[in-house]
Amino acid sequence: MLKLGILGLGEGRSTISAALNSSKIELVKMCDLNEALCKQRAEEFNFYAYTTQYSDLLEDKSIDAIAVYTPDKFHAEHVKLALMHGKHVVCTKPFIDNLADAKPLLELAQSSGKKVFIGQSSRFFEPMKRQRADFEKGVIGELITIEAYYHADHRWFLAKPWSLESNFKWLYGGLSHPVDFIRWYLPDIEEVMGYGMLSSNGKAGGLKNEDTMHFIFKAKDGRIARVSGAYTGPIQPVTRDSEMSCILRGTTGCSQSDYMDLRYAVTTAEGEEKIITWEHKLKHYFRFEGKSHHAGEYQNYLEYFADNIAAGTTAYPDITEGIGTVILLQAMDRSLRLGTPVKLQELYDEFGLENPIR
Repeated sequence: MLKLGILGLGEGRSTISAALNSSKIELVKMCDLNEALCKQRAEEFNFYAYTTQYSDLLEDKSIDAIAVYTPDKFHAEHVKLALMHGKHVVCTKPFIDNLADAKPLLELAQSSGKKVFIGQSSRFFEPMKRQRADFEKGVIGELITIEAYYHADHRWFLAKPWSLESNFKWLYGGLSHPVDFIRWYLPDIEEVMGYGMLSSNGKAGGLKNEDTMHFIFKAKDGRIARVSGAYTGPIQPVTRDSEMSCILRGTTGCSQSDYMDLRYAVTTAEGEEKIITWEHKLKHYFRFEGKSHHAGEYQNYLEYFADNIAAGTTAYPDITEGIGTVILLQAMDRSLRLGTPVKLQELYDEFGLENPIR
């Protein structure tokens, strides 16, 4: 059983639920600077082992791993301290916000012998898991192209003061989910081109950066992909569309996984068309108000991480893949600013990192 400490109890709320409901995880202690939030979570989950001092987690010898759910700008320091204290790490996406921290963290992870797992939770939703399994079995043949999107009416986010700060970008806060799907199937992306805009709704709400974006990716072998995100306008009814989807088009078939709707559709090489849903697992995935927290997928990935720790194997996405995703996101950000295609190798060179696809 993996003994876990949780840092950051806002997003960490799902992880608390995941750990307390898992036979593979033991929650030892949770931490947040905000004592009122600690008390709120303690009452909510009837779990009172909390602290406001990160050092209490770091120095607790009984804790095997620390799950980091703090704001992005603190990830590098919090991961660094965990590794220095001999802890495995689960870190929510995106892994870091400054690529200057990438090389030192890579070196520290290697020297410590501890595992770093990036919580790209979307991979661990039922439709996405089934889509990946079918893909690996060759159900749709050879992959030709992939499309992914995340379109959501997140105007309610504008009530959160941090969403109106100049450093908040939907590129990292939302689009990182479908971008991870692209990297999952096409890990050798070498160039990206994108356009973005701040919609009138976003402007009226006080946003500072793009809330509507479209990108095209080119992989080393010539295959292309596209991703899009729109966050401050109405969306289609669920019966017509999904907030987030991943579409694979292959040589002999096609598949589509719809995230929130627990729905998967596939056309096989034999021409068979299937639609699968998982209504019976709604309570596993969505445990709180509506669909605001997805504790089920967090439990899925924590248990996957625990299994890999027990087996001495690597859980993916690991630290190298997490850094690669940040490089891709920052290349996308740079493309928005420059209005030109950006090669990922430029960022690898700029920050002294080895490109695994070079």
